[in-house]
Formats: sequence, C-alpha cells, structure tokens
Amino acid sequence: MITLHQAQKLIVKSLKRFRVVITGRRFGKTVCSVSELVGKAFFQKDGLVCYIAPTNEDVRDIVWRELKNAVEPIATKINDVRMEIEIKNKFGGTSLIKTASWQSIIDKGRLRGQKFHFIVMDEVSSYKNFWVGWEEVIRPTLTDYKGSVLFIGTPKGLNHFYDLYNLKDKDEDFDSFKFTTYDNPFIDPKEIDKAKGQMTVDRFAQEYLGEFRKMEGLVYKEFIREIDVKDFKEDEINLKEIIVPIDWGYTNPAGALKILVDRDNRFYISDEFYKRGQTTDQIVEYVKGWKGVKHYPDPAEPDRIEIAQRLGLNCREVSKDKIAGIDRVRELFKQRRIVVHPRCINLINELETYHYPESRGDLNEKEEPVKENDHLMDSIRYALYNYNDVKPTVFGFNGGQQSVHKFI
Repeated sequence: MITLHQAQKLIVKSLKRFRVVITGRRFGKTVCSVSELVGKAFFQKDGLVCYIAPTNEDVRDIVWRELKNAVEPIATKINDVRMEIEIKNKFGGTSLIKTASWQSIIDKGRLRGQKFHFIVMDEVSSYKNFWVGWEEVIRPTLTDYKGSVLFIGTPKGLNHFYDLYNLKDKDEDFDSFKFTTYDNPFIDPKEIDKAKGQMTVDRFAQEYLGEFRKMEGLVYKEFIREIDVKDFKEDEINLKEIIVPIDWGYTNPAGALKILVDRDNRFYISDEFYKRGQTTDQIVEYVKGWKGVKHYPDPAEPDRIEIAQRLGLNCREVSKDKIAGIDRVRELFKQRRIVVHPRCINLINELETYHYPESRGDLNEKEEPVKENDHLMDSIRYALYNYNDVKPTVFGFNGGQQSVHKFI
C-alpha cells in the first residue's frame, strides 16, 4: 500500500487528461509516479501503461526498485532486462507496465506504433528534442484509448517544460501544479534551509522551490521571451525580402527558419521547420513554399547544397565562424532587432537552453557551446551573420565557388 502526503494527493485527484507537475528535489515525485502507474494499470482492463525517464540508467536508478516493491503482491511476470512488469488487474486479467528511455525514443523511435492508456514522463526538463518526440511518437500512442499523461520533474531553465506548464491557460485538457521541497512533510525543513545557505539564489530557487529560472551559462542571454516573442501578421511587415537558413539533418532534426527582413533591417522570424527523417528533396520542397529569395544552408554538406541549387534554391555562402556568428546574433537581440513569432516553439526552446559548458578554470579553453539543442541555433546564425556581409562568391554546382555580384 502506497501512502501519499497531502500535496501528492492533490495531483492524483485531478481529473485532467494531461497533468504537468513541477516539483523541488525530494518532493516525492517517484512515489507519486509509482502510485499512478500501479493504480492506472490495476483499475484498467488489459491496461497498458508506461514510465519514461531520460535514459535507461535513469529508469533503473529512479523507479525500477520502487516499482517492483509496489507491485510485488500482484505481479505475475517481472522482466528485469526489459524492465517490464505484468500484474493482475481488478477485472481478473492482466495489465502491463512498460518502461522506456527518452533517449531510445528519440534515437531509435522506440514506442512508435504502440498504444497506452497512461504514461508517466519523468524529469521532462532533461528531454532533448522534446516537441519532436512528443508529436511524432508519444502523442500518437495515446490516440486509441484517449490516454493520459503525467509530466513531472524539476525545472531546468525556461525550456519546453515551462511551455508545458503554461498550457493550462490555452488547453482545457491540461492542469498544472507546482510544489516545493518544503511541501514534503517527511523532509526536515532545517535541512532545506541549510542547503539554501550553501547555494546560489537561482540554483536554490530552481532545485528546491521548483521555480523556472534562466539556465546558467546561456549563449543568448540577451533573448528575453517577454520582449522578443510577439504575435505579428506577415502582411503588416514593411517587407524588403525573405531569407531562409537551413541546417541539414536526417537522424537529427533538420532546422530551417522563415525570416522576414523589413526595410529597416529588422528580422521577423515567422515560421520554423523542425523535423527528423527528411531527405534533401523534402526539405527543399518545404522551404520553397516560403518564397525565400536567399537561402543560407549549412556549409558542411556541399553535396546537399548542390542538390538544393539544382532544385531551385538560391544558396548563399555561409561563414563557418561560429563565435563571430554568435556575437552577431547576440548583438541583434541586444538591439531588439529580432522578433520571434510564438509559433516557433522549437526556436524559442533552443534560445532558452543553448548554453556553454561549466568552466573548468582553464584560461585557454575555447568558448564553444554544448553540442545539443542547436539545430535552429545554427540556422539563425547562418542567416543573420551572413546576410549583411559583402562577399563576392556563392557556391557553385560543383561544391566549389563561382564569382557573382556583391550582395546584401
């Protein structure tokens, strides 16, 4: 029998289909998650439920032991290798509790084509490429049974978890909760107070109070969602031209942006393309619909640039100077010359999570951002750094360069 404290009971009592729960560390989210998994499996005929954590190691470390202990009286099969459990249910049959890692969902498409009554998504703030995995894999698994989800974890910057938390204001299927470590009656508040004195204000607020704070070491700290994200209509822009940067991808998402440039050289990012498994032809076909007059593709793949040009894209030269490119984008944000449409959810997420690694104290270490959540970060840099450069060349069909007139 699992005993829940009062704050955990509030979560369980909610009847909303999608519940987003923000907690401080040691709140008791694992106990709550196990209670939900076992309850949903037991009270559902032929129930299919699933627990997801960032990695397989996280599944084993966070929930596996507690889950096995909780179902021991009603378990019929326990597979320690696959980390799956079959249990007796209320109706005399059996239900299945599965586990999966987010990493396997993103990298291998695990769970694709399956169906569930209920899913717990734990430590959601650490999921890479969240919206891609949610839209392409997880959301479709809920269709057959009109399944529900418990999203739970501690914040990690202003990323997709922040957006999920705020969906309650836009979608009646969502409910949101926020609890601190103080809400767990089994944790000595003096111990929490002691931690408070040993941590930075922002780190304590995030880890113990469950508050959303900007991630430390952000590359684009000049980006401010409340200022730079605005709803606008394209036909109201005093348009000069449309530019489109492209970051090629297949296993990883391809990323492209539709950027409207007005006659004062302000940049309005009105749409994004962010999708895995796309061939060069498919990417080109999509971005051609944006009517862009200049395209700025990833220079690391000249073969794909050649294909894109043959298919009609006007591919411009792109500098490989990442640091200079980042500085250019930062300066434009500082000048408030970039406006992002709120539908560009993946771009916003990357802007608020793209960060430098923690410093090791080496004075000679390169200032290179962490290589994750960066597909649209590369795209925005390709366009905004190169747009106003005066260069005498563009890519030729043979992957080399040919002389042309100077361009803006």
